[in-house]
Amino acid sequence: MSNFIPMSKLSVNINKIATIRNARGAMLPNVVQFAIDCERFGADGITIHPRPDERHITTKDTYELKEVVKTEFNIEGYPDERFLKLIKDLRPTQATLVPDPPGVLTSNAGWDTINNFEYLKDICNSIKDLGVRTSIFIEPKNDLIENAAKLGVERIELYTGPYAENYSIDREKAILEYINATQFAISIGLGINAGHDLSLENLRFFKKSLVQLDEVSIGHALISDALYLGIENTIQRYKMLLLD
Repeated sequence: MSNFIPMSKLSVNINKIATIRNARGAMLPNVVQFAIDCERFGADGITIHPRPDERHITTKDTYELKEVVKTEFNIEGYPDERFLKLIKDLRPTQATLVPDPPGVLTSNAGWDTINNFEYLKDICNSIKDLGVRTSIFIEPKNDLIENAAKLGVERIELYTGPYAENYSIDREKAILEYINATQFAISIGLGINAGHDLSLENLRFFKKSLVQLDEVSIGHALISDALYLGIENTIQRYKMLLLD
């Protein structure tokens, strides 16, 4: 039996860099250059979440980033007409569907793939027809995951907010439903992504517990750590946790 452990990719969410830039209305920091540097420092992908109010990543950023990102480009967001036009025009590596309509501060829940099945089905089919890998942001519940598979998506992104919140209380209990959900998802042919509040504190245990983890998307904690550690050092620290 092989002891090979698949490598999990680190996609850096750069929304916070755009938030800092937008505070002054100029080009500092430069979002496009920051994405280039993240890749140069070892990031396996770049994630953005362009919201309709453009409070961080703008539509202009999205098109400009497509021209420079050489690794995996992941565009996440609520699948409204604007989002779907971006996916059609840019054909990123991955489109991650997130159930946060305009006005929501941050993604704080996964899709109800049962009650939203008919709405999501046509959307997922249209993205698939573009040749774009589709992932759906979801909570670790088998019935929701089973319906995600029926939608035809290639991957799910496990919403890890509850794991992060409960990690310091009882990490074994906090991870259990994610282990069970991952095993079920893999058994029905889905790839596994994860994101939301993963950090230097809780990432190593998450990865060790979910060995067959394809990708993590991390923004807020990673950018916050970079204020103290520098972005190159921070990216390397996160990648080391994914290798352990």
